[in-house]
Amino acid sequence: MTFSSPALNATAARVQVMTAAARAAQAVTDTEQPPESRLQTLMDAHARVLAVRGPGNPLTFSDFRDLLTQDLSLLLPSHIAAEELQGVCLITEDGQYDDDLYDLEQEQMLVLRALAKAVRGGRTPSGESLAEEMDQERAYTALKKRGEQAVYVQGRQALIDMPAGSDKDLRKLRIPSSVVDFYQPIAHAALFDRWWFACPVCRWPMKITIQRGRGTKTGSARCFHRPHAAMGASYIFGIPDGGRPPSLMPAASAPPRPSGAAAVLFTDVSGRVPEPTPAEDHKALTRGVWRWTTIPGLVEVGLHRALEARGIKVDLWPALDAYDLHVELPAMSFRIDVKDYSNPLLLGKKIQADEGDAGGAQWLVVPDFRPSSVPVLTTVCAEFGLRVATAGAMGQMICEKAGIAWQ
Repeated sequence: MTFSSPALNATAARVQVMTAAARAAQAVTDTEQPPESRLQTLMDAHARVLAVRGPGNPLTFSDFRDLLTQDLSLLLPSHIAAEELQGVCLITEDGQYDDDLYDLEQEQMLVLRALAKAVRGGRTPSGESLAEEMDQERAYTALKKRGEQAVYVQGRQALIDMPAGSDKDLRKLRIPSSVVDFYQPIAHAALFDRWWFACPVCRWPMKITIQRGRGTKTGSARCFHRPHAAMGASYIFGIPDGGRPPSLMPAASAPPRPSGAAAVLFTDVSGRVPEPTPAEDHKALTRGVWRWTTIPGLVEVGLHRALEARGIKVDLWPALDAYDLHVELPAMSFRIDVKDYSNPLLLGKKIQADEGDAGGAQWLVVPDFRPSSVPVLTTVCAEFGLRVATAGAMGQMICEKAGIAWQ
């Protein structure tokens, strides 16, 4: 793949190294996979990394294998800046693949797509992976097909309110059949025997892990979205006998409710222990739709509902999703776009590639659990006239302008 932009070249190199190394790390840690299959995956990944490094930066297969447990930036050639890969480790201290890195891979691809479009005048190359639409984009296209605002809002909100459920309940959702196809059987990674557990924050199936010790086995269930796990969506369980479902116990005390503006939208999961649900006749959204529709949608809908409850006029996804929220006050309005990236540097790069917000948003809002991203994004967004705030701070600001209380 040849690119005409240095920034695009460097981003593409980091994406290829991240993708190849991630597949290799998964193969290394997947002891249930046949040895010959694992070796083939490692060899393919090694070849892909060598292609990025070039003849002037050799790397033996043995060194490649060893570096999978170290800082991922060490796999890059010296002329490519590490940026978002700096300090990233694919394999945890207990020898498990770090599944949270799914977010970083997806964010890299979104930036790569945006850069490719900018270089090619809005076009991505057909026939290449960059041109393949991501699940959530295809879902949005299907929801927009009728061109009716109410239909779009109703359908998108359904994907946020019910990311998983029984076939009976899913049939009641008023969404196009092409969107229903994004509900798939519960993934193996979220199953214990024939049971799954819904995250108390987002209601999507949680990741199940079995730890084996000296003659003992214990299990854990935690949300695939790390911030939700940090809110308390993380549990342990003993292995039951005779095919019975396990009973979850909180892995740690849930964090206290935050103070200040962030308290309003905070989800308190203390005392909420998920019950086992049979996998039969149940489905869940594909991971892409869940991650890029349900997860940020919780903030979008949460802010919408909180402002409406305070008597403020708010529209969700106006003009078929030009941006996420339009707030109308007597003397001013707010056009808001919500983004939830795990890596603020990558979000900043996407904003630069897009030259701001294509839909005309004035504000970029991030979840309250990502306050550290605000300074970085503020610097980037200032060039394009975008202002940045956390969701709670945004709600408080709007309420202050309206002369009412947020908290």
